[in-house]
Amino acid sequence: MNSRMRRARTLASVALLAGLVAACGKGGDTAGTDGAGAAGQNSGSAAELTRRANDTMRGTSFHSAGTTTAFADAWQESWWDPEKGLRIKTTGGDVPGEMYCKDGTSYISAQLFAATLKERGQHITVPDRLSDVFVTTESGHGCDAYFKIPDGGELQPAKDESVNGTPAQALTVSSGANSGTYLIDAADTTRPLRLDSVHDGRTSTVTYDSFGEKFTISVPSGDKVMTLPDFRKQVTGS
Repeated sequence: MNSRMRRARTLASVALLAGLVAACGKGGDTAGTDGAGAAGQNSGSAAELTRRANDTMRGTSFHSAGTTTAFADAWQESWWDPEKGLRIKTTGGDVPGEMYCKDGTSYISAQLFAATLKERGQHITVPDRLSDVFVTTESGHGCDAYFKIPDGGELQPAKDESVNGTPAQALTVSSGANSGTYLIDAADTTRPLRLDSVHDGRTSTVTYDSFGEKFTISVPSGDKVMTLPDFRKQVTGS
């Protein structure tokens, strides 16, 4: 296999993970697994809290904001509406850009896409004519995959605390040296209030708010959208 073909195939395979890497401190940004690192240690109460919190997030609009372990010196905000989809905006550092998800299709801006690949050692140059394009990929999963709490977490009573005056339970999901501690409203709402993450030596803190509020989210369309194969052809010529 020649180097161009290898590069093209690497670009394609990394792209399937690009959205999860860019996600704003959600499940994919913490343990990065399905919770296998904590398998066998999960209690029924932790599993129930995870299920209820995920049901709350999946079915309720919310906003989140904070730093991210995906990129150094970057800030990310996300807005989710079960009917309209997900929007993630990245600012700061060298990675300005946006990402959307609706009905299992992800849309990542070309510059953010390139920055995500760079984090994985894959360098590409985005032509000026494609600078405002969004690359689409089919995840095969619902958009909640970007923010759901992975299975396999453990309750951590010693880390319980109040977040902005609201008592919260600590639920930690770990995989090796990577971990994410979710502080979840201890009342019956089971809303996540904060996420503290450690991933590949980087740390981040994300807060959640505005549950149930209305947001304007419109996924890119028309000439602003390009499929991954088309984008790959434009960038690599193969």
